[in-house]
Amino acid sequence: MINGIDHIGIAVSSLGERVPFYRDVLGLGEPEIEEVPDQGVRTAVFVTGSGRIELLEATSDDSPIARFLEKNGEGIHHVALGSADIAVEIAAVSDAGLRMIDMEPRDGAGGARIAFVHPKSSGGVLLEFCSR
Repeated sequence: MINGIDHIGIAVSSLGERVPFYRDVLGLGEPEIEEVPDQGVRTAVFVTGSGRIELLEATSDDSPIARFLEKNGEGIHHVALGSADIAVEIAAVSDAGLRMIDMEPRDGAGGARIAFVHPKSSGGVLLEFCSR
């Protein structure tokens, strides 16, 4: 069962250029920085009162974030929905005849388990199921 928005993922060209806006201008404090090598991404996560903002910087030219930036430029990459049981969410999407990118949960940033719904099945929005 979906229990709310876990975070908004924002693709950026450079964490070094974008972190100061969220940290200093918006006053969100120091982010947690993490590299997720198997996804080719470095993240800067800001914890807010009701969720997280996750900045995503590509660490390789062939990563999903690099491809997104090349095609779309900086901006919202995905919306992550919190779930107590990602397997239930994957089954519900699949049973409805829709397309998942991940048929099995995988490791994400911050120790989360994640799975993505293909944007062609969700009205053009890349949705992520996220369990912490």
